[in-house]
Amino acid sequence: MRFQLLGPLALADGPDTVVLQPSKPANLLAALLLNANSTVSAEYLQRAVWGEEQPATARAALQTCVLRLRRLFAKHGVTGTAIEAVPGGYRITAEPPTLDLLGFRDQVRRAAGLDRDPEAELHALRDALALWQGALLANVRSEVLHRDEVPRLAEERLRAVERVCDLLLGLGRCGEALVDLWTATRVYPGHERFHEQLIEALYRTGRQSQALAEYRRVKGFLLEELGVDPSPSLRRLELSILRGEDLGSAGPDASRVIRGETVPLPAAAAAAPASSVAVPVTAPAAAVPAGGASAVAPAGGAALAPAAVSGVGPVPAVPHFTGRTAEAAALAARLTEPAAAGPEDHRPLTVLVSGAPGIGKSALAQHVARLVRDAFPAGQLLVRMTRADGEPRTADEVAAEVALALREPGEGRALLILDDVVDADQVRPLLPPVSADGPEPAVVVTSRMGLGGLIATHGGWVQRLTAFTDAESYALLLATLGAERVEAEPRAARRLAVLCGHFPAALRILTARLLTRPGLRLADAVDWLGDDPLARLTLTDSPDHSVTGLFDRALDRLDPRLSEAFTHLAQGPPELLADRGPEDEGPVPEAVREQLADAGLLEDGPPGPYRIHDLLRAHVRRTARIRDRRTEKV
Repeated sequence: MRFQLLGPLALADGPDTVVLQPSKPANLLAALLLNANSTVSAEYLQRAVWGEEQPATARAALQTCVLRLRRLFAKHGVTGTAIEAVPGGYRITAEPPTLDLLGFRDQVRRAAGLDRDPEAELHALRDALALWQGALLANVRSEVLHRDEVPRLAEERLRAVERVCDLLLGLGRCGEALVDLWTATRVYPGHERFHEQLIEALYRTGRQSQALAEYRRVKGFLLEELGVDPSPSLRRLELSILRGEDLGSAGPDASRVIRGETVPLPAAAAAAPASSVAVPVTAPAAAVPAGGASAVAPAGGAALAPAAVSGVGPVPAVPHFTGRTAEAAALAARLTEPAAAGPEDHRPLTVLVSGAPGIGKSALAQHVARLVRDAFPAGQLLVRMTRADGEPRTADEVAAEVALALREPGEGRALLILDDVVDADQVRPLLPPVSADGPEPAVVVTSRMGLGGLIATHGGWVQRLTAFTDAESYALLLATLGAERVEAEPRAARRLAVLCGHFPAALRILTARLLTRPGLRLADAVDWLGDDPLARLTLTDSPDHSVTGLFDRALDRLDPRLSEAFTHLAQGPPELLADRGPEDEGPVPEAVREQLADAGLLEDGPPGPYRIHDLLRAHVRRTARIRDRRTEKV
């Protein structure tokens, strides 16, 4: 017996399928199966069954629904699956063979492990998508489930469809991709990636005029319905088509990475050892763990080889990237501008992205890397400059790994992201050209430090990040929590952003917590978060992901004297941060304040006043209170 969620809720036994009639027990079963193998609270189940306005007898009625489901299971011979009453709620157990949703996810995970074999990955994803049997939960009359769960499941399917189309394009099967893409673009008109794939497939099959007509159609839709322009990648694709440019081979022997599709191995690499098997530069994070030992096959035969350790790897995707529009455009333009003429030993183009811990430096660098990937056919590498414990890696160690990864000169340029740089000495050995025979790589450095000495000696361009604007914070909530949930309570959503100080890391942690509690109203979350923001901006199953942990690690990097000075500033009145002039520097000299600003802990500065972010100030004061209480007890 098998439960079916990916379509109408049904019980299947071989070829026989029983579609359940809309009912309260059907609502309950769907809510349990959507959270199979996890405890689902009675309160959430009551909302799923009756909605937000529940009868006074909801608790007793819920027990009655459970009994009715158990009788239904017995009637249809469901064995090995039971609804268990556990403290706080109920739980249903299931496995991939007995629940199509788990089977779908299991197949998608298996496909991600087949990224070295595009045909096998495509076959696995096709099998996964075959489990979808129509409109999700069409016979389940639960507003809560359709509001909170159905959009999330639909997104999982869209990602799989998008990957299938990427694979088909990479394998040169553009005509086959068109079949899926015509439907996908009409059903999901706002999903720009599908339009990009459709336009590319049309162009590759010789239908240039039809490809341009499709671009004009989607551009009109985006402007009229959403008031936005097409994405940079769509605009670049249109320009390539207008110029009649060759997008590069998409056949099974191609090695060029084009807009993220899987790249099959060239013949020479097929016989290489397993450690040098190629994967796409832009493989999704689920398929290529950040910093993993996967390799990249760029154009011209240059190979970005697997690193000996986990410090070097492909640039992962950034889920739900929002905001930073101006910064991303400026950074992309800087990286793609023509290389300046100069002597043979001139330094590669360097861009520094700096700012406070958790401000989104790495996310911006990785997002822009994906925007400009066509400008770097020799591939892109993310180089982690600190270990998992926060200790900086030595310049020699990193230089050796990068040299190994860029072991062969290739055709075109490569892009290196040197992530979380601690000081300039880590970077300098990596800036000279890696190979005199090939083009120099572009380098993006992310650091909490200002690294003014590096910019002074080596040149470069600086992008310093600050907290989000109101609009950017709201856009992030929309992208992660879904429009239905956020637009139902816009005031509460904006209040949550204020409580997070418009701080990207805090907003990411908050949305992760809210996604695990889909039934929680945003207005209730405001009260819950407002009681103690610092304590609640943490992920309970991953304590390292917390605002307090982030700040603690940043402060631990400081010289003890600087840490003491910062604690004094954060606990004192705002006047301590004012620019008093050279004759009256106050208890914390301007040179010390400049060092703290350089470390990303103070914002702005002379000629205006310095500022400390509210969350960071609250963290320092809270830490001091805890320390004082412990001292009193001793």
